[in-house]
Amino acid sequence: QVQLVESGGGLVQAGGSLRLSCSASGRTFWSYDMAWFRQIPGKEREFVCTIRWRGNSTYYGESVAGRFTISRDNAKNTVYLQMNSLKPEDTAVYYCAARDGVGSARFGMTDNDYKTWGQGTQVTVSS
Repeated sequence: QVQLVESGGGLVQAGGSLRLSCSASGRTFWSYDMAWFRQIPGKEREFVCTIRWRGNSTYYGESVAGRFTISRDNAKNTVYLQMNSLKPEDTAVYYCAARDGVGSARFGMTDNDYKTWGQGTQVTVSS
């Protein structure tokens, strides 16, 4: 079972940037679809973006498209989330998620698509 550990969260002013990292254990990271979600207390978890296991195909939620970029480094077992032009409404706990990509034919964009989750990292954007 892969384990995920997020890092890179913090406090940033509106308009600033942050890069989150998610490190995975195990030897089969290359075969996983990876995703980022975020959650505000009292609200449902929101899909942010995902990257497929093969070809590095990506898909973004409407609220972050054009500002956030997901990437992966299979040699380092790490997926990244570069967040630019941050807004106060981006404030949330950000979670990394993984699923078997080889057996999946489409992008995963819901909680139920992913079986493995990190513990989350807080991102706070001040106005």
